[in-house]
Amino acid sequence: MKLWDKGFSTDQKIDHFTVGNDRELDLLLTKYDVIASKAHAKMLGEVGLINKDESEDLVRELDGIAKTIEEGTFIIEDTFEDMHSKIEFLLIEKLGDTGKKIHTARSRNDQVLVAMQLYLKNELAEIKLEVKNLFELLLGLADKHKAILLPGYTHLQIAMPSSFGLWFSAYAESLIDDLYFVNAAYKVADQNPLGSAAGYGSSFPVDRTSTTKEMEFATMKYNVVAAQMGRGKVEKATGFGISSIASTLSKLAMDICLYMSQNFDFISFPDELTTGSSIMPHKKNPDVFELIRAKCNKIQAVPNQLVLITNNLPSGYHRDLQLVKEVIVPAIQDIKACLELMHFSLKAVKVNEKILEDPKYNYLFSVDTLNELVKTGMPFRDAYKKMGAEIEAGTFQPKKDIHHTHEGSLGNLCLDKIRVKMENALN
Repeated sequence: MKLWDKGFSTDQKIDHFTVGNDRELDLLLTKYDVIASKAHAKMLGEVGLINKDESEDLVRELDGIAKTIEEGTFIIEDTFEDMHSKIEFLLIEKLGDTGKKIHTARSRNDQVLVAMQLYLKNELAEIKLEVKNLFELLLGLADKHKAILLPGYTHLQIAMPSSFGLWFSAYAESLIDDLYFVNAAYKVADQNPLGSAAGYGSSFPVDRTSTTKEMEFATMKYNVVAAQMGRGKVEKATGFGISSIASTLSKLAMDICLYMSQNFDFISFPDELTTGSSIMPHKKNPDVFELIRAKCNKIQAVPNQLVLITNNLPSGYHRDLQLVKEVIVPAIQDIKACLELMHFSLKAVKVNEKILEDPKYNYLFSVDTLNELVKTGMPFRDAYKKMGAEIEAGTFQPKKDIHHTHEGSLGNLCLDKIRVKMENALN
């Protein structure tokens, strides 16, 4: 059954090509198509396009379908093109002609739009919670290990003293920046497109304000052409949001892979969080973090994929837009898994408290030692030359009792200020 079926069959190859993997992806979206269909059925009754009994019957049967989705028993057989056709079939099977009336004053185009935007709103809200959980863990680790120094690097060369407090809280604060992108995506998604039909509205007197309130959208996408133009754009906005998170997670995962290696030996994890080698019995491989890094690098390509699918399309609907679903939906599931696994794994991190006992890290303190000379009145350039000469001659003696006090330095992490920023971003 196809909503656009005019009574003749489609060649099987064409059918397979055009449907693609919609059925599998739609299982994640069906819940939201039911929510939108309920709002639509109620509205049809309110404006008199169907009678009260018909409206109530549709809502009741849609509630029944929602229950099967929640229980995990709802399926989309290959005799159906997508979730929309399966749901409509079930309504007709139960209600006869009343079931056929559910499609009054809407198109599959605005059905897809509204289901996707409800789905994205829900997923973005869940992603924000996952980010918050990881943020809280990172800030807790920063506070717990704030006094333990860690080498800082530039160009992968030993640079200046850092600390585990700085390292953990740096990633915590970076997640706040990522949420700004997520919030922007949520705002784009939080506009009701239902009622735009195929992109040019309807001659039926639908009440779009009613469905907007029923589905708890902040506003509607008023212009019906603009609503249709939002298809692809809302997914792209979401892509930018999750790719920003992915960038942070990928960098953190890379740090962890480096810091776990024997050459660094800054951190370690329990055996159950690492994997071994088939021939080297000493190996403890950071497979979880390598996969987080790889998955997050894939996610960072999502915005560009969506740009390339949508960037040269004129206004109106085009079948190209079907493909945005298969890009964004798996990416959302991947970023949620990466956030969850990063949180799960980092809970067990163990830090090396004696890293700087190795003399090769003495040069970390060259800048602080130089600064002490400046504090005594020596011009900076003269102090720099003196320090360089001592390092070259091998006579450099580091001053290790360092005191960094400005905001955001290793002696003043401002964790409370960072937490307030996160609270504001979450709200």
